[in-house]
Amino acid sequence: MTEKRLEVKAEGKRAYDIVIADSFDLLAAEMEKLDIEKRKVCIVTEENVGSIFGEEVKDRLKGKCRILETFVFPEGEDSKNLETVNQLYSFLIEHEFDRKDMLVALGGGVTGDLTGFAAATYLRGIDFVQVPTSLLAQVDSSIGGKTGVDYQSYKNMIGAFYMPKLVYINIGTLTSLSERQYHSGLGEVIKHGLIRDKAYYQWIKEHKEELAERKPEAMAEMVEGSCRIKRAVVEEDPKEKGIRALLNFGHTLGHSLEKLMSFSLTHGECVAIGTLLATGISRSRRYINEEEYREIRELYSYFNFPQLPSSLDMRDVIKETHHDKKMEHGQINFVLLDKIGEAAIHRDVTEEEMAQALSQEASV
Repeated sequence: MTEKRLEVKAEGKRAYDIVIADSFDLLAAEMEKLDIEKRKVCIVTEENVGSIFGEEVKDRLKGKCRILETFVFPEGEDSKNLETVNQLYSFLIEHEFDRKDMLVALGGGVTGDLTGFAAATYLRGIDFVQVPTSLLAQVDSSIGGKTGVDYQSYKNMIGAFYMPKLVYINIGTLTSLSERQYHSGLGEVIKHGLIRDKAYYQWIKEHKEELAERKPEAMAEMVEGSCRIKRAVVEEDPKEKGIRALLNFGHTLGHSLEKLMSFSLTHGECVAIGTLLATGISRSRRYINEEEYREIRELYSYFNFPQLPSSLDMRDVIKETHHDKKMEHGQINFVLLDKIGEAAIHRDVTEEEMAQALSQEASV
């Protein structure tokens, strides 16, 4: 594939580029544009990703920067906390990183969120680069500057808006993912089409076989399509004061499931279930029709997303929504589909509607 490049703006000015390639061949050249020859650079990665891609990325950057270090932490959501951030702070202090130096987040959403938060807060802010290796991170979490960590059992409760200097996407890393990890990212991909671009949603349906088989051309077009949607939303609303909240479609109930299942389901799986629940409410309100609802269900089913766990008490799921970050003045900002390709924030979704959607989903 040829290199694809998307420019992301903030307040009308260029903030950073998203570079989409099929290898790490261009990474050093892109980072040299950030004057890394004068800087210390620390690659932050988790154990599994580091074992697969760490040496290759180090080889690409070796000799290009003043000093190159690597910080590795245990993989998984359990590491996305202040303790890991504290360990990273200590590492940076011990290796005398100053505010002109740089971090590189090599990994999935946990790595990107954690590294971005550390970059935002270390010495009141140092530069960082996103090198996302999971589909979920490539199409969603690496773009837009939302960083953060979990607090106790509450997801992303501590964080900051802090833009990277570059997002470098190597779609070749997607072949290393398990089917479950890859499909987890597809949950966000489908969401992008549902909330913002009907034509993109139709394209996903028409190319689901190539996407499932991870054909490079289809994956490249998918990643670019989702990045364009995410870019447009974050440029319009960088601090989530309005339209950016539409990206939370499926997240209100999805985050409740994620916490109650103690993160045994992936984020993408929980968002997929949350999306079907929100879609069910949209159908009940007659915003979308029965055929559209069934088509959405069939698409998620094609990619083997799990069903709503039968062990959950719907009262606990609904209660947990009150801890959601999207609460304002005691009301939940619930995102629904007004029609395919167009979502809106609704502040009048009742607990009864949520209960009905959960009951219907449990009976499927």
